[in-house]
Amino acid sequence: MTETGDSDTEGGTSVPDGWEEQLRANRAEKDDFFGEHPQSPIPPEERDDFDGLAYFDPDPEYRVETAVSVHDDPEPVSMETSDGREIRYERVVTFEFELDGEAYELAGYSQPAEDSDTIFVPFRDKTTGQQTYKGGRYMELEPDRELADGDRVPLDFNLAYAPFCAFSETFSCPLPPEENWLETTIEAGEAE
Repeated sequence: MTETGDSDTEGGTSVPDGWEEQLRANRAEKDDFFGEHPQSPIPPEERDDFDGLAYFDPDPEYRVETAVSVHDDPEPVSMETSDGREIRYERVVTFEFELDGEAYELAGYSQPAEDSDTIFVPFRDKTTGQQTYKGGRYMELEPDRELADGDRVPLDFNLAYAPFCAFSETFSCPLPPEENWLETTIEAGEAE
């Protein structure tokens, strides 16, 4: 059974109508930003040669449905950064999902001082340092309501992106904690 406006793929993954077109449009918009905007992480002297980011082909199999476990008393997690500092987050939720018949978990975090509902999901997988940025990749979720235990929400690895520090050492980026190192290959989202 699919949600209203969704369609099934052969593998049984539910994707919204127009999902691939929207994903490609978002990628084109990001490429334009990286190539032209003054706040681009691409150093100005390299922007003329910038032809766009590398991406894996859109794959609905990497848009997975997760079961949510909310941490009512969020645990503090100290994440190392790309420049050797540490930054504090709180583990606010755990996403449980299956991929290729195997069960996995990813923790979602927020920063205690931020007044935001955005859930930060940094991760590493077997592509890290090979086909994707050596420091891992990120996803962000912006739920349209407060999450509760047992909620089912999609996690779309096609939206996984490399942090700004992948493009310039002037940025400091949190590195995914070991609990978010997936022992599988995620060939979705941004590539190197």
